[in-house]
Amino acid sequence: MRESFWLVPAAFAVGAVAAAVGLSILELQVALPFEGVLPSGPAGARSLLSSIITAMISFTALVFSITVVALQLASSQYSPRVLRTFLQDRIIQATLGTFVATFLFAMVVLAALPARDGERFPELSLAVSMSLVLASSGTFIYYLHHITTVMRVSHIIASIGRQTRRSIARLPPPDEPAGVVPGVVTQTVLAPEPGMISSVDVALLARLAREYDCAFAVVPTPGDFVAAGAPLVRVHRTDGGTARLVPTGRIEQGVTIGVERTPGQDVAFGFRQLADIAERALSPAVNDVTTAIRAVQETHDLLRRLATRPDPTLVVRDDDGTVRVRVDGVPYDTLLAMIVDDIRLVASQQPRVARLLDAVLRDIATVALPVHQTAIGRRLPPPTADRH
Repeated sequence: MRESFWLVPAAFAVGAVAAAVGLSILELQVALPFEGVLPSGPAGARSLLSSIITAMISFTALVFSITVVALQLASSQYSPRVLRTFLQDRIIQATLGTFVATFLFAMVVLAALPARDGERFPELSLAVSMSLVLASSGTFIYYLHHITTVMRVSHIIASIGRQTRRSIARLPPPDEPAGVVPGVVTQTVLAPEPGMISSVDVALLARLAREYDCAFAVVPTPGDFVAAGAPLVRVHRTDGGTARLVPTGRIEQGVTIGVERTPGQDVAFGFRQLADIAERALSPAVNDVTTAIRAVQETHDLLRRLATRPDPTLVVRDDDGTVRVRVDGVPYDTLLAMIVDDIRLVASQQPRVARLLDAVLRDIATVALPVHQTAIGRRLPPPTADRH
């Protein structure tokens, strides 16, 4: 729900309909101290509300068209994977929600207008409709400013970096031991369908493991593709535990399989997006070296943060230290290969990018743990080549 595009506009729409119905009923049944504020009569109110409804339909169509064009440009120029950045943008969602809410509020108030002059009509509701029009106008101006800002590649790269840093912050503490799932494998749960591992509900799996006195090891890493029928979760019998068959359906509820990668537990997703932007910028059709350099600079900070901690492993233990759930993360060597190896191959004719990659490697080598030094050193240029 947090990543959906429809939730905020839907909430605005439901709230507008509920407010319009409630306010119209209240004004038709109870005399509020607002009579004479808008002495246009039912005929004038009906004309005004009809104009509001027509204008808001046009406004909504315009905003939707601009959003679609922005998505197409971002997909073709940067990477299809950055579309999520726009779809999760709360400003875009709130703008569409405001326009839809204004349209629906005015439509409900129009339906509540009396048929003849002289009858009480909802003046306060009409005033609220006009206020919503003013709010929509201001929102539209801000939306134009916002969409032209977030469309710039520097903002897209920075947004991906912030999202990835939040994922890194949710990783287990660096000093937490990885732990080993005890016992022998008693059961292997196969993937019910193909797709990407979106997330793993370790809390649910931990409760299930305590209930059946076992331990779970999730085979794929969040962000990996799993084929239908491939191993998904292995069930281990703990030392001293009884061999009980765990219902497959309950285990499958703890692993979400989707059609695309999502941020959160998938730390490598941000690196993949930045690498895509850099590689596309370095393609002969685009040839935008500055954008590629900006993407590598963003990965520099991310690689430096991860270099100071071991390869992430999400482990859930009991109070006595018994491992109940283990989910392995993406190794640091894989992230280096994604950023350094892939971009270096594309940037073979761009010395600025090559020099930047070498500088990034030398910098992270100064703070990296010994376990990562081999992977970093393997990608550093020889000393003689560096002097030249």
